[in-house]
Amino acid sequence: ENAENMYFFSHLALTLNEPEDRVAPTDSRLRPDQRLMESGRWDEANVEKQRLEEKQRAVRRRREAEAVEALEEAGKDYEGYVPLWFERKVDAVTGELICVYKGGYWEAKEKQDWSTCPDIF
Repeated sequence: ENAENMYFFSHLALTLNEPEDRVAPTDSRLRPDQRLMESGRWDEANVEKQRLEEKQRAVRRRREAEAVEALEEAGKDYEGYVPLWFERKVDAVTGELICVYKGGYWEAKEKQDWSTCPDIF
């Protein structure tokens, strides 16, 4: 019903971005620009998107500077970005680098302890 007004998306597709309670503060459904866009506040959403993108660029620049600094200091290791709930591994069959869930998300969700989550928004 009303499919022509919903871009002919399925019910599932229409509900994928619906907010959900008790998720990590890094859940993409909580992106403030996305929430503004979905409520039809386009100008505010665009401003917020620009703010988020600049915040991401600043984090990238900081990581790049830390990597350069580590290279300049003999013997100093720089690990770089480490995913919170996944680890990078080489797939035994394909030889490709993949991300494998290492645990922790569901436990944090159950306890509602998101203290290890970065502030990305």
